[in-house]
Amino acid sequence: MFRAFLKVADRCGHCGEALHHQRADDAPAYFVIAIVGHIVVPLALALEIAMSPPYLVQFLIWVPVTLIASLVLLQPIKGAIIGWQWAHRMHGFETEGRPAPAVVKRNHPDIHP
Repeated sequence: MFRAFLKVADRCGHCGEALHHQRADDAPAYFVIAIVGHIVVPLALALEIAMSPPYLVQFLIWVPVTLIASLVLLQPIKGAIIGWQWAHRMHGFETEGRPAPAVVKRNHPDIHP
């Protein structure tokens, strides 16, 4: 799906789906910030309460952890957002001439086939 770290390929290498029109914008970064923040902040607070290490030690631990976690999560989250856009026919996917994904009908008394 990607031709560089965060640069989306023009077409899917497996099925040929056009991806040039995708627009994930800033959503991947916002999700990464929220996820990494919810992991790192409680861990940093727990370390501070349990051991009270010097600020330099905290800095040397949490800055690399935050950077590595952010870089590891950024590409998969961007791919997931593009996949979600594809599943919902957003940002150009609806113009490909294919029907939208079939809606699964549940066994409900008000739905008649």
